Amino acid sequence: MSEVLARLLVFRVGNLACAAEVDLVREILPRLPTTRIPGAPPVVAGLVNVRGTLVTVVEGWRALGQTAPSPIPGPIPSPADTAAPNGGGTGGPVGSTLILELGGHLIGFTVDEVMDMLAAGDAQIEDRTGLAGIDPTLVRAVGRRAGQVFVVLNVAALLGPILSTRVEGAEQ
Repeated sequence: MSEVLARLLVFRVGNLACAAEVDLVREILPRLPTTRIPGAPPVVAGLVNVRGTLVTVVEGWRALGQTAPSPIPGPIPSPADTAAPNGGGTGGPVGSTLILELGGHLIGFTVDEVMDMLAAGDAQIEDRTGLAGIDPTLVRAVGRRAGQVFVVLNVAALLGPILSTRVEGAEQ
């Protein structure tokens, strides 16, 4: 690959292993319940309050064209359960929300599992834009480490259109 990627955060969305540059990741939070935004496209899960800042959250599986995750069976969580660090563990949101910064704006992206962080040289990265099961415009490269293949996402192509819609809507 012509451009060296220093560090990558590897995560799973459905059955798809993905990676994003660590420099774009501001924090990793337990999956938080969102407040739905009327009229927002289905890819937008809603808003969350992160220490006083409202952050738009995108459903990772929808943005990447994956199948919907299966709900975790269990009792309906009480408000005390949903405040627990893991989202309650039963019946509540599962996974994590990555808080990413693009162009000075924060946006959340839901993932099923954060798997690893890789430094330069820990993985073999190669240019590739055509990959079955994912829009080629969203793929920056493909990586391989210890037999595991992952997609290095073009985060700007994936989330930029959603961010620009949100920013334009806020300015009106």
